Amino acid sequence: MPKQYNLYLVHSEKLFLIRKWNRCLALAAMPSDECTASSCICLSCQGPNPMIARYIYGILFLLTNILAWTTRDYSQRALTDLHHLKRCEDDANCLGSESVLRLSFGCFMFFFVMFMTTVGTSRKDDPRDRWHSGWWPVKSILWITFTIVPFFLPSVVIQLYGEIARFGAGIFLLVQLLSIINFVYLWNESWMSPEHERQCYIPLVVVPMTCYILTFIGLVLMYVWFTPHVTCRLNIFFITWTMILVIVMTIISLHAKVNAGLLTSGVMSLYLIFLCWSAIMSEPLSASCNTRERQTGKADWLTIISFLIAFLAIVFATYTTGIDSEAFSFKKKDESKDDGSLPYSYGFFHFVFALGAMYLAMLFVGWNLHQTMHKWSIDIGWASVWVKIVNQWLAAIIYGWTMIGPFVLKNRDFSS
Repeated sequence: MPKQYNLYLVHSEKLFLIRKWNRCLALAAMPSDECTASSCICLSCQGPNPMIARYIYGILFLLTNILAWTTRDYSQRALTDLHHLKRCEDDANCLGSESVLRLSFGCFMFFFVMFMTTVGTSRKDDPRDRWHSGWWPVKSILWITFTIVPFFLPSVVIQLYGEIARFGAGIFLLVQLLSIINFVYLWNESWMSPEHERQCYIPLVVVPMTCYILTFIGLVLMYVWFTPHVTCRLNIFFITWTMILVIVMTIISLHAKVNAGLLTSGVMSLYLIFLCWSAIMSEPLSASCNTRERQTGKADWLTIISFLIAFLAIVFATYTTGIDSEAFSFKKKDESKDDGSLPYSYGFFHFVFALGAMYLAMLFVGWNLHQTMHKWSIDIGWASVWVKIVNQWLAAIIYGWTMIGPFVLKNRDFSS
């Protein structure tokens, strides 16, 4: 079996599961003893379905995000009825931000419980496989319970969780970064493999060239949009330093001993541009150096679209990182076919979602536990700016180390 992801097998398994479910639904509509409506519902308790299960967990995470947004922006009047919340910094406006922390805490606890009960699962014949992939009525009740109970906890507990969530959200960003770098290398390795090199010759030229063209355009536009006068020293520093990082990464990747190619460095360069742009766009409305329209807190079309994109990005980033456990495996992958092996690591999947719950809290409160966010806004504030900039620097450092590490530590074996 090739080292790359076996997309064919995954796709075939999905088609089989979908056809089986559709057949069950069709039979449920008829008076048949083979499959009644109740048996279809209990199917999730009888047969593990890990490929579909991960989408259901993603939906639960999405629902938590929706609840966090609605309670933050539209539930201040309802929250004041909870007497133990009225002393929230002596300001009713902070009730919305605290409600985000409470929902995040409940989501974290749900996925942490799932992590503790599934970590170490390695085969489909393990009883924990059924728990991860089935028992949805029980887990739905568990999720609802963890969503409600935090609203009856004292504020001091929630504030303590908020401080911990800052650290957990930082770990999530690091895990996501490693996953992105791993994806870029897998992409490059797939196209450079002997069986694909001839077919991918043109894409190997076009994709890096496109990435560098977009990188250059992005640098120019950021200088035009975000540095309207010479007093915008901070934005000038952000953009110029980004350009320097791109140049250094490219030079290292083209070095004769490294020979990493332009695909990986091109994609990473574009990613650094995105992080820089996203950081500057997170600057508060009071920042005069940003001439672009930003989230104003009003329900105009630009604010709504920006909010929805950022909103869905949280769920997508958490989901894609959660299923990429191989980026953090220190063992060589067993190439032999084993029908009893798991399609992804259950424990790692729930661990990432638990960290993602902390990350969503920080985005909705702008990494400031006592900050009052505008409606229809997300990830705004100076704290958010610096988090993204530091994340960009870490991305450049880690990617650079993956290229020069094998030459600095010559006695280490990087093949595993």
